[in-house]
Amino acid sequence: MSALISNVLTQVFITLIAVAGVYVLTGLTGMFSLGQAAFMAIGAYASGLLVIRAHLPIPLAMLLAVLLATVVGYLIGYPVVRLRRDYISLVTLGFGEAIAALLNRMTTLTGGASGLTGIPRTVGLGITAVSAVIAIALVASFKTSKYGRQCIALRGDPLAAQAMGINVTRVKMIAFLLSVALTAYSGCLYAFYMSYVDPSGFGWKKSADWVIMVFFGGVNSLTGSTIGAFVLSGLPQVLRSLQNYRYVIYAVLVLIILNFKPSGLLGEWELTPRNVKRLFAGKKKPAGENKEEV
Repeated sequence: MSALISNVLTQVFITLIAVAGVYVLTGLTGMFSLGQAAFMAIGAYASGLLVIRAHLPIPLAMLLAVLLATVVGYLIGYPVVRLRRDYISLVTLGFGEAIAALLNRMTTLTGGASGLTGIPRTVGLGITAVSAVIAIALVASFKTSKYGRQCIALRGDPLAAQAMGINVTRVKMIAFLLSVALTAYSGCLYAFYMSYVDPSGFGWKKSADWVIMVFFGGVNSLTGSTIGAFVLSGLPQVLRSLQNYRYVIYAVLVLIILNFKPSGLLGEWELTPRNVKRLFAGKKKPAGENKEEV
């Protein structure tokens, strides 16, 4: 495998993990976060600093970084999950920009705008691929669990879900923290793959890209969100030779899908053994369809 293909796939798998987290938040609960990349930044910077400054083993540094991001997520999510969906977007956007500004100003600790260097490069294609598979399997399991079904119920109508005895705030918080943990872990992988991180890579545009990927593939389908992330994160890498046109192609592709298939590429379809069997079996013809007309 060439170095270019390996590099593209590695970055795609890292993005898949983050998009899986966004799917939990947006696809299952209907909440929109424009500050999700900030948790990726926390995971990347915290794990990198723990290895460089504290000389901790990389797995332990990653674990502590994810835990730190989850704690920060709890502090942010506690008031946020009680807000309306549009306000959640605004609050998380402000949080994300605040984290980026803070990283820019902490010159001594994080390197400021110049970024954090000296992070050992220990992550490769194999680790990111296995991590992406585990992350997607975890989200798929969560979707079919009790909490996943409750998330889907409150996404449709929070008041009705609450009337049925669902603790809406608690379920939203669980989904939010799972999303934060996955995004932070993707940041850890990114740091130890790139060996360098800087604040410019974790702005609100990255968070918006992840939301677009979820809608592109199918906001109600984990399979669709995975395909959307794979296509839209890999496309800019493949079209590097068309530097002046790749963003135009990217935008046109997204607009075509969202205009002709508002529910996304796959809608609500999931890649399960049952659905695959139905897909290949096809619909059974009515009993009288093959009879000759009299």
